[in-house]
Amino acid sequence: MAQVSMTVRMDTGLKAAFEELCAQFGMSVNTAMNIFAKAVVRERAIPFEIKASKNQEDVTMRGIEAFKAIRAQAEQGLLPDMTLDEINEEIRLAREARK
Repeated sequence: MAQVSMTVRMDTGLKAAFEELCAQFGMSVNTAMNIFAKAVVRERAIPFEIKASKNQEDVTMRGIEAFKAIRAQAEQGLLPDMTLDEINEEIRLAREARK
């Protein structure tokens, strides 16, 4: 598939923070943007709820810590192998439960 380049404008501080978080997640900004774009196309919607949080920094840190814990388990082979369909079904059920 042909590749194209895309330019995104954002605040310098936001860009730096985004790059730092992506690095902590073990991915590039390019990879993160591709994941986001694929999810939007697949779901035909923004793949997360957009709302204000009273304490966004705590929410972000809990999310990062949860991600790191799951990543560590995966690296140690402690998580069961799942197909993409099984993963997507778990995500669908979690989203349904949040409603």
